[in-house]
Amino acid sequence: MGIMRALLFFFLLLGATLSAPGEETSRTASWWNGTHATGDWFGARKVLADHGLALDGRWRGIYFGVLDSASGPGNAFSEELAFGAQLDLSKALRCENIEGLALFGEVRYRDPGSDANPNNLVEGDSLFNPSRYTSGTGWRLMSFGARYAAPEFFGVKQGLVVTGGWIQPQKEFVEQPLARLFANNAMASAEGLGGNIPFSSSFTTWGGAIEAKPVAWSYVKTGLFMSSPSPTDPGNHGLQFGGDPAPGQNGLFFMGETGITPEIGLCKLPGRYAFGAYVYGEDNEQYGGNKSGYYWQADQMLWREDGMQGLRMFSLFVFAPRYNNDFSFYMHGGISYEGLLPGRSKDQMLFGLAMGNYGAAMGEDGVQPTQTVLMELGYRIRLSGWSFVQPFAQYISRPDGFSDVGNAAILGVSLGVDF
Repeated sequence: MGIMRALLFFFLLLGATLSAPGEETSRTASWWNGTHATGDWFGARKVLADHGLALDGRWRGIYFGVLDSASGPGNAFSEELAFGAQLDLSKALRCENIEGLALFGEVRYRDPGSDANPNNLVEGDSLFNPSRYTSGTGWRLMSFGARYAAPEFFGVKQGLVVTGGWIQPQKEFVEQPLARLFANNAMASAEGLGGNIPFSSSFTTWGGAIEAKPVAWSYVKTGLFMSSPSPTDPGNHGLQFGGDPAPGQNGLFFMGETGITPEIGLCKLPGRYAFGAYVYGEDNEQYGGNKSGYYWQADQMLWREDGMQGLRMFSLFVFAPRYNNDFSFYMHGGISYEGLLPGRSKDQMLFGLAMGNYGAAMGEDGVQPTQTVLMELGYRIRLSGWSFVQPFAQYISRPDGFSDVGNAAILGVSLGVDF
């Protein structure tokens, strides 16, 4: 990974030091404002896209400077490298009758080294890990399957979407793009649900989901998946197609969600308001049988400037029975302002707060943990259409819910390149 990391840092440095696109040739400006650091491959990317094949890759790195924690100061660097592909079968086969049908797949690598995990210093609960990139480490098959998005369903564009295969439930439910801009695991990856059931970006399983829109601004979605005790174990590399090999350990995982996506006021400010529930079933005694919970989501644009610039808020509330869950209550919320500074129309200021109340399953020797609170402040600097740098600060109070583990203060920077 050393050569790859050096190459990606080169792209970031190049994006930061080149002069404004308007002062470059049209080809350089097109590359600068495009979505891929590797460009259009001398036209090959467009040819492939015309035949239905889209190939993408990304690298993400996060440096954590731990100023204070249970184990004192220190440093960590988490990183992720991923490659994905999607094949539009209608374009590939030149068949209009299957418009909306596509195949997809993704593989990923995350650094498995101990110095990549800042929680080795913080000593917090895994839900509140400062880094979003420490689960499912090593090379991992993330997904492969098929998706059908009906061009029109009862008069609604893409009013029916069906997905199936070896898929990630997290990509089908709790759609909250702003939360995924943060560095910490609770908001960006586990989304609160991951404190009680496997719901991180490393959880892949057999299953399917169906979304229907009775009208353009409302939807209902259900999903049924295979559940198992340790699906995100790095040792299975996302290849545990049969679930847990021990008899009686696998079960079914159901999720359901309904919501509205209104555009409010004269300015038509977009929002999403959703309610969902889940039942995660398995026989493993560690989980106490079926685990269930429900959640509320409220996201809303509050103020619009030019285009989509402006102020947005997001929030999520998760409730679960206390007797067999690690967390009986979880919430996160925050704000984002795109284009806050003059001349920086695509930069984003971010602030988020996450909080979790522990359930009875987390008690130790008769002592019950109470609550963990995490705050993160960041500013995403868009260097080009395909790269960003995001300085951030985190503070975690009672990282594992007990008062004997010291609070953590962290300064860091996230880096990203899409190629």
